[in-house]
Amino acid sequence: MRFAAEELGGERGGEPVFSGVSFALSGGEALMVTGPNGAGKSTLLRVLCGLLPASEGVVHLSGGGEEWPDAAAACHYLGHRNAMKTALSVTENLVFWQDFLGHGHLSPQEALETVGLDDIGHLPFGYLSTGQRRRAAIARLLVSYRPVWLLDEPTSGLDKASEAQFAALMGVHLEDGGIIVAATHLPLGLDGARELRLGGAR
Repeated sequence: MRFAAEELGGERGGEPVFSGVSFALSGGEALMVTGPNGAGKSTLLRVLCGLLPASEGVVHLSGGGEEWPDAAAACHYLGHRNAMKTALSVTENLVFWQDFLGHGHLSPQEALETVGLDDIGHLPFGYLSTGQRRRAAIARLLVSYRPVWLLDEPTSGLDKASEAQFAALMGVHLEDGGIIVAATHLPLGLDGARELRLGGAR
């Protein structure tokens, strides 16, 4: 599988925030998107997964076959917001996302065990701490399989132990032939990841 951007541009509020972004990733490869606040890191991820239109250029996904015909179908997007309903329990949220996205991977309980939240699945999501919410959102990546992970500051709110745990999960995803594009201010513990800097020299 190959995931690529060609001379990609993006806008926020009608104003250009980046242009001329190009990269190509194959299975097992990761790209760290860095740069100052306002450089367009979040906008780039949203364009890559189809949540925002590109102002210029194109996003390509090849080698996905009928199962993953385009980038939008192949991508998991983890944004600043965790995309969970606060009134539903953690498990109910994960069941919803697994049903909605299809391609079941781990069960909700298995996913929660993987992120160290196996004893709080019954609690409403709104009761959780900031770190627990982020770990539950990471569990969402595990209940349905997608080959491309687009991650926006994925370790925000995590303690050091949870950061290490997530680095291990990303490593497993790459070993399985997955692809990761992550916008981050902090090292994510991925050896060999390439870097794309926005808002400055690349």
